[in-house]
Amino acid sequence: MITRRRFLEMAAASAGSLTTPDLYAQTYPTQPIRIIVGFAAGGNFDMVARTLGHWLSERLRQPVLVENRPGAGSNIATEAVVNAAPNGYTLLLGGAVNAINATLYEKLPFIFTRDLAPVAGVVRFPNVLTVSPSFPAHDVVEFIAYAKAHPGELSQGSSGNGTTQHLAGDLFKTMTDTDFVHVPYRGASQAITDLLAGHVQVLFEPLPASLPFIKAGKLRVLAVTSAARSEILPEVPAIAEHVPGYEASGWTGIFAPVKTPAAVIGELNAAINAGLASEGIVGQFAELGAATMPGSPDEFARLVAVETEKWSQVVRRGNIKPA
Repeated sequence: MITRRRFLEMAAASAGSLTTPDLYAQTYPTQPIRIIVGFAAGGNFDMVARTLGHWLSERLRQPVLVENRPGAGSNIATEAVVNAAPNGYTLLLGGAVNAINATLYEKLPFIFTRDLAPVAGVVRFPNVLTVSPSFPAHDVVEFIAYAKAHPGELSQGSSGNGTTQHLAGDLFKTMTDTDFVHVPYRGASQAITDLLAGHVQVLFEPLPASLPFIKAGKLRVLAVTSAARSEILPEVPAIAEHVPGYEASGWTGIFAPVKTPAAVIGELNAAINAGLASEGIVGQFAELGAATMPGSPDEFARLVAVETEKWSQVVRRGNIKPA
């Protein structure tokens, strides 16, 4: 015979089991998922989100919708996800920009590394050190020598203050003891246009934006900013081959509100990593000039922590402020 006390104990145990990680993972997702992107449609972040979203829709058998909320260097989108219910249905496609913003902006209504849970890395985007075909330097060694012989005379264009492109140049200057002037633009296309016109002399711009001009012979690529060579341009050396320890890639990954259940994060991580192992997804990202970045939530969290600290030093050393 089941006593009232025993019945209540069984009921409590049953209710508790409804929130166990295993059952949560089995029932998630039961409704559409949103991936919030802090940049306008058509850019690198947007294309990554839509490629990933299509895969996740098929894998998880729920619609995965991409919502663009541009503004404030992705801070608007980030805040929206920080304030969302921690249930796995509102996610952020964040990246190196968020690691930079943590120091670049003095007052934010959130702390990136505290208020968001890293779910999975997605891709890395190397930048490329490019000059015009008429520039005297043909490799990194010659470029460093030229910059040292002409301190303060060269201008570096970038996609804007505090971007990975801007900071890639600042990190390069620090590690090579060179000096050139930063000229911010409102996007990669404007910076490339002015390099072609001779108004600036050097760019550390994203590979996807620069690749068509490199292939057409309109830009001379001296090196990639990733730690190793890019599979897209295997003949082009990494800056690190001449400047040991240099690395300044862009990257993207999925984040969730910090109290999202571990089981949901695990389910999303497994689904994303399955996509990153798919030849079709790898190929689509390769066309964007990106390399996949699979791994566990803990591995991604370590990357985020390292990148946040690394760029905080560059921002503070250069006294860099948002535009």
